[in-house]
Amino acid sequence: MRQKLDNWQRIECIVRWTNMTVNYFAHHIGLPRGENLYQIKKGNNGISRNLADKIVAKFPEISLPWLLTGEGRMFVDEKQSGQQIPFYKFDVESRISEIDTEMPDQEFIVPPLIDCDLAMLYNGKAMGCSVPSGSVVFLKKISPEAVIPGLEYVIVSQKIVTLRIIRTSGQETEWRLVAADRENFDDIFIRRSDVKEIYRVLGVLNIKP
Repeated sequence: MRQKLDNWQRIECIVRWTNMTVNYFAHHIGLPRGENLYQIKKGNNGISRNLADKIVAKFPEISLPWLLTGEGRMFVDEKQSGQQIPFYKFDVESRISEIDTEMPDQEFIVPPLIDCDLAMLYNGKAMGCSVPSGSVVFLKKISPEAVIPGLEYVIVSQKIVTLRIIRTSGQETEWRLVAADRENFDDIFIRRSDVKEIYRVLGVLNIKP
């Protein structure tokens, strides 16, 4: 579902994970200056095997094949560390259609969640206490045929993008999208043929201030 991260994006993922600045990270792995890494950001250099070996020597948790090619997962032992779930600090109803062109802000590790594709913020109000505004929602892209009425989904259609409970309507070609806060939000009826993408909500992380 996601585009493969480019050379600089993979370096930046590691720098963010270490909670270091680029210059400090460069010195930590044995480079004379951060400019060596910024040349990768500018597209002038790729990730050499020598650079990759320096990084993995300091951080053996990082997968060497992923660092060199972008294939697979960022960490060596996925079973031990848990699945890495890309998190985008965007509102799901506003920006989910753009995630293929964006780099994740960080990776979450949530062992109980299996086959989760991504996580995003939900800033809407319609889901009330079920999915409070400001929550992080963990999503799995599915086919329309896999929809189970009564569960929560992010629906991307030609006209709207919304997080709602999908329920059946009186017609087979139509879904009824129901808000948890039904007192303040009306049902939405949508033709199944208008739906471009569907994501099932696998979990919700409510971050309280």
